Amino acid sequence: MKIASIVGARPQFIKAAPVSREIRQHHEEILIHTGQHYDENMSDVFFEILDIPRPNYNLGVGSGSHGRQTADMMRGLEDVLEKERPDLVLVYGDTNSTLAGALVAAKMGMPLGHVEAGLRSFNREMPEEVNRVVADHLSSLLFAPTETAISNLTREGITRGVHLVGDVMYDVALQSAQAARSRDTVGRLGLTRGEYILVTLHRPQNVDQKETLSSIVEALVNAGRPVVFPVHPRTRKNLAAFGLWDRLSAKVKAIEPVDYLDFIALLMASAKVVTDSGGVQKEAYFFGVPCVTLRDETEWMETMEDGWNALVGAETEDILHAIRNFNPEGIKSKSFGDGHAAEHIARILDKFV
Repeated sequence: MKIASIVGARPQFIKAAPVSREIRQHHEEILIHTGQHYDENMSDVFFEILDIPRPNYNLGVGSGSHGRQTADMMRGLEDVLEKERPDLVLVYGDTNSTLAGALVAAKMGMPLGHVEAGLRSFNREMPEEVNRVVADHLSSLLFAPTETAISNLTREGITRGVHLVGDVMYDVALQSAQAARSRDTVGRLGLTRGEYILVTLHRPQNVDQKETLSSIVEALVNAGRPVVFPVHPRTRKNLAAFGLWDRLSAKVKAIEPVDYLDFIALLMASAKVVTDSGGVQKEAYFFGVPCVTLRDETEWMETMEDGWNALVGAETEDILHAIRNFNPEGIKSKSFGDGHAAEHIARILDKFV
């Protein structure tokens, strides 16, 4: 079977790594990179570190408004899929690359598989929520990471083709932990294990408005302990445009984006993580790191239910209160699978006709 896998952003590279390895044991895979993340530290280095096969196609779409970016991806994907005529199109997660791939596959009458199906934040103002809902409703195969995801799909009347496989990011985290620990990332940055806050920040609702981004910066510079902040290109651009860069860099160790293993090394050795990333919320849960989430909702309710994730929004005082006082001690009882989600996906694909 010929499978066209579509990726475009850092979280998708991580998810695709184990799945691609499994698929290629029995099938032909055409890997298509939309170019949604085009910075070397956000894209190329992940293919090298995670040993992902080089893309067969790179559409080089780059940044842009949601509509324009999605349209450019659809145009490029249609050309590639028309040429390759795959038996199945596989998309990951909830980015514009996911939406573009799902729509083109549906318009061309090609079966669609969605890895990480069934997630819901129940906030339709988030572009990611729209993307994941559309992808799920167009998919023939829905690979759900958790029981919660299965329940979400059932409520929407989606029961055919649904498979509980576990979370492929859990696979990668387990496989990468030892390699990450062997790196001297923490020492190289002059940090002390268990003494610093790790920050990631990239969502438009947090970084595209000066007032909101300023509120977050104020919390970081007043955190009362060392803060290390790998800065996303979009966030860096806005920090400079809003005149916040100097305020941030006076108190915070702002660094370039790091590769996956360096990030996991930093996460595992941190006291807390402050983030607006869905993937980082999970990774923090996997490794037992308290997570302060700069959002009002999450698609990963499992991390909340065990008390390891605090949703605080973007107000300075709310963020600071969580940084100073959020210290979960409960167990981590929620299942993200057995660490073999990619294998389960591949075996299901083996039987797909």
